[in-house]
Amino acid sequence: MTIQDTELLYLPADLKPELLPHHVAVIMDGNGRWAKRQGLPRFMGHKRGVDALKDLLRCCKDWGIKALTAYAFSTENWKRPQEEVDFLMSLFQGVLRQELREMVEENVQIQFVGNLPALPQTLQDEISRSMEETKDNRSIKFTVATNYGGRQEILQACRAIAHKVEQGILKPDDICEEVFESHLYTAGISDPDLLIRTSGEMRLSNFLLWQMAYGEIYITDTLWPDFDRNEFHRALYAYQQRERRFGKV
Repeated sequence: MTIQDTELLYLPADLKPELLPHHVAVIMDGNGRWAKRQGLPRFMGHKRGVDALKDLLRCCKDWGIKALTAYAFSTENWKRPQEEVDFLMSLFQGVLRQELREMVEENVQIQFVGNLPALPQTLQDEISRSMEETKDNRSIKFTVATNYGGRQEILQACRAIAHKVEQGILKPDDICEEVFESHLYTAGISDPDLLIRTSGEMRLSNFLLWQMAYGEIYITDTLWPDFDRNEFHRALYAYQQRERRFGKV
């Protein structure tokens, strides 16, 4: 943590607590480019990205934000070189094993969303253990989107609802937003108020397509490993300058 970050252990004075987002989501883009700029292999960018995420989680907890969702691995990321995919799976598993005790002590509830059965069994086991051991924690809900794709999520929800209609459990007229949302990976998780994307890319990249219907989007050119509390402060300040009307005048 930098000296500037140390000064931001508490909510900055120019941010209004009552206007903070309840739920922040992040697309953590730029790990590979960060490593390249440093003359390092790509995996070092991913390791540094984990450190940035850990500090953001602590920052959200320190500043009173109740939910954080991170896009860790998309359904499209399987197309990356096998060596990188294997490293990421191993990294996820190692971080979960190493950080679980601290998350329990800090009262963090961790949840994973996505097509989890397609992940390596050893990683699935760590995911199940971390979710079980933190299920009663209440300081902040930390959701990790792993093997996640927004279109795939919507399709699987449609299939699940269609099966229930076919079986007579649901009638077509029973299908409403609440019923649909209850079949999403994110059932029971509030929609994000703010989505932050690093590295300057201006797209959702198949992330939370349904859930971001009214969420605010903040784009920064900063690469994810360099995203610190100062950058988060800027994002929250920009968010608080916006007027959220949800379709109203």
